Formats: sequence, C-alpha cells, structure tokens
Amino acid sequence: MVEGKKILLGICGSIAAYKSIFLTRLFIKAGAEVKVVMTPSAKDFVTPLSISTISKNEVLSDLFGNDTWNNHVQLGRWADVMLIAPLSCNTLAKMANGICDNLLLATYLSATCPVVVAPAMDEDMWLHPATAANLEKLNSFGNRVIPVEKGELASGLYGDGRMTEPEQIMSFLDRNFFFSESLKGKKALVTAGPTHEPFDPVRYISNQSTGKMGIAIARELAQRGAEVEVVLGPSSIEINDTRIHVTRVQSAEEMYNACLAIFPSTRIAVMSAAVSDYTPVSFSKEKIKKNSETFTLELSRTKDILLTLGEKKKAGQILVGFALENKDEVLYAKNKLKSKNADMIVLNSLNDAGAGFGYDTNQVTIFEKDGTEIPYGQKAKQLVARDIVDRIIKLL
Repeated sequence: MVEGKKILLGICGSIAAYKSIFLTRLFIKAGAEVKVVMTPSAKDFVTPLSISTISKNEVLSDLFGNDTWNNHVQLGRWADVMLIAPLSCNTLAKMANGICDNLLLATYLSATCPVVVAPAMDEDMWLHPATAANLEKLNSFGNRVIPVEKGELASGLYGDGRMTEPEQIMSFLDRNFFFSESLKGKKALVTAGPTHEPFDPVRYISNQSTGKMGIAIARELAQRGAEVEVVLGPSSIEINDTRIHVTRVQSAEEMYNACLAIFPSTRIAVMSAAVSDYTPVSFSKEKIKKNSETFTLELSRTKDILLTLGEKKKAGQILVGFALENKDEVLYAKNKLKSKNADMIVLNSLNDAGAGFGYDTNQVTIFEKDGTEIPYGQKAKQLVARDIVDRIIKLL
C-alpha cells in the first residue's frame, strides 16, 4: 500500500512525461506524499506548476539554486522509494555511468532508498545494444526496472519502448516495496458484479452493478498476501493479477454453486456481488415475440448465498455481506447482520451521491457483530476496499 509512503518522483525529458501527471495524481489519491524532481528538459514536456499543484509540493530542478544545493542528499534520505518515470535514454546512460550534471542525477547518486525506473523511448533506441548494456548496469546496482510495453510510440511507429501505464507502475511499487503479508497463508473468497437471469436467448433480468467494488476488495486482499478466489458475474472488467483466480459465472444459481464449492476451504468470504433476488420460472428457447401490449413474467426467488454460507460457517471463518438500501438503511443492515449470521455488513446508501453502482467512489458504513459501527466518508473504491480489509484483519 502506498498510503502514508514517501515517494520521490523523477521526471525526464520524454513525451511520456505527460503520464507523470496522472501518476502523481494516483499516488496522492492513494494517500502517499509525493515530491518531484525534474530534469531541465522535462520542463519542455510538462510544467512544474502542473506537477506542484497536484503533488502539493514545490517541484525542484535547479541543482545550484539558492535553497536546493543540499536537497539531493535530503531527498534521497527522505523517500521510501525513488521512482524515475519516465526514464529517458539520455538519463539512463548518465545513471549507468555515474554522470552527475543535474539535480535529478545528483539525487539518484546520493539516494539511500530503493530506486525504480520506468523507461520510455523509441523502439530503435530501446533495442540498441548500448541501452541493453546500460539497463544491465542499473540492475547490477540494485535498481529495479519496470519493463516497457509494446504500443504506439511518439515516432508514429508501433513497437517496444512505451512507458508502462501509471496504474501498473503503482501496482509494481505496491507488490515489490509496500507489500504487506498480514494475510499470507489465508484463502479468501470474493463475489463481484451482477448476475444475469435469462428468460429467452437474448433477454435477461439484471442490475447495474459493474463489479468495481468487489474487484477492488479482491485486489486489496491479494495485496495483503491472501490467496484470492473471485466468483465474478458478467462484467467488462478484466482482472490481470496472477495472485487472483477468477471463476466467471452468469446466473445466481451458478454463483451459488461456485461459492458453495470454494467456501469450505476459505478463511475469509466477502459477498459483494449484486445477486438477483428473483429469476424467471421458465426459459423460452426461442426469442419471445412482441405479440401483445403487456407481458407477464413469472419469477421465483433465487437461493440466498449469504444466508447459506452463514449457516455453513465454521469457527474462525469471517463472513462479510453487503447491503444496498435507500430507506431505513441502518435498520436493514443490522437485521441482515443478525439474520445471515455474518461477521460484518458493509452498508451502501443510494441516497449518498457518488456511491453505489457504476461509480469509482463509494461511501460506506461498516457494522460488525459486536456492535461496532463505523461510518466512512466518500472515497475511491480502492481506498474503501482498504478500510474493509483493515476491519477484516482486526476481526481475524
């Protein structure tokens, strides 16, 4: 987790420098403190004003400024990690050979913290033997290199050399430097997304869930060291994380069966999926035609996954449910906590702006079995996931 961490970001002269604005914003939103050092040429691509506004810290670039001479020493000792993104071919060569002709290089050479670089350059430069030799030197110094991606380059060509995306960079830092193993050795089950209940080959009953909240929880659990199984309803979100195994399902029945198969071997189960409460009684193999002004669809109750897991829960297992309400929210959440034998209920209110289905933010109140009630303000869903997992760890 980058929350509370001190990140020193170095920006070099590269067209990819625009990504540093988004990267800085991601770090700040996640609760990190960010200080930025730019090479003189980096200012041709992004302005210090933009970066300082987002980072809430002055951007430094002048090695011989009146008040910056000692910063190259202080910054390298202040930071938990130094990240240079983008790393240009020119700065790479200087780092590999110990050249110190600007504040960024002076800071790098005096840094006592880990150093990570995210290169960005054209494919021919990336594939040049000199670049390979320089990268090998950086690795031999103990620096970490985030691999480049294949994609559209500034030259108009398509190939290797593109700086990896800000989200992947933050994930790299999380996994390699800020990884917490508090849940190592524990298996977790998470449900996410909606379910589709079909009544003919082209139509179904569903809801507006995207799966964002459940997937954020799965990622946070994996970040803490858990082995995570996600049962994911129809969702366009891809989970590209080798620490998370995904079982994709369509209907409530399929989700029910998958959960029952996985639950006995888990220590933690988080039921965040928006499972349909009802499913059509019958299914038409042919598309139903528009033959009348009205259409009646008979529905039957789906199986209650949270209730069933609550009945099967063993000592030591933690079961978490979700409640999305718009009336008498607290009453319904507390009743659900008791009736489903859950250890925790996470309440969303449809009355809160920016919360619920489809948003990147959420606002929740957590209710626990011992009577603990914790309201949280609105924040990004990944940060909400962090709050939820923090409470799970306390319960364990």
